[in-house]
Amino acid sequence: MSEQIIEAKNISKYFHDPVKVKVLKEVSFSINKGEFVSITGKSGCGKSTLLYILSTMDTDYEGDLYFDGELLRDKKRDQLSHIRNKKIGFVFQFHYLLPEFSVLKNVMLPGLKLAELSAQEVEHNAMEKLRILGIDDQAKKLANQLSGGQKQRVAIARSLINNPLIIMGDEPTGNLDSKNGLIVFDIFKELAAMGQSLLIVTHDQDFADKTDRIIEMDDGKVIKQ
Repeated sequence: MSEQIIEAKNISKYFHDPVKVKVLKEVSFSINKGEFVSITGKSGCGKSTLLYILSTMDTDYEGDLYFDGELLRDKKRDQLSHIRNKKIGFVFQFHYLLPEFSVLKNVMLPGLKLAELSAQEVEHNAMEKLRILGIDDQAKKLANQLSGGQKQRVAIARSLINNPLIIMGDEPTGNLDSKNGLIVFDIFKELAAMGQSLLIVTHDQDFADKTDRIIEMDDGKVIKQ
């Protein structure tokens, strides 16, 4: 039996602005170790809202969420923050690199925050991640000196720095041209082949079609998985 990284059981979410609206409706699914899964659906169907809950950043929901076998209900904010920093890597549509820091320092930041290794060890690991992604020669440059595609690769390296159980992405190719989007997909595919779990929200059907499994959403519900 495959090891489950995430199990969502009947996750529901309400917005109250200005009236009560149910935006997620009894969403249930699981993600196994090493799976490369995409979440698709029309704008407004609840994809990003769901990802925000799965990433532990939103705790105002109904239902049960298990992460690495642990029920997240009643976890304190600092416990969730630790889980998020240690076990989840994030890649967004925009890279969110800090322009005043070097590429290397940007990649190191989550590792320095976690503080389980020395700064020298974090730097060594950061260089290794940049090497895997073929941009170690850019390590000393400031982040704003890179192209869009390079910045997103740095963001992926940063997401890997703490060797997370899963990488979560919200439209990670949405701001890239088709060539760089394909490069990012190929990186994800290689990571999946190395046993990395990935859960990616995307509007790009070509991207989704090449993942191991598609979770399709409509009107706050999972209609196919």
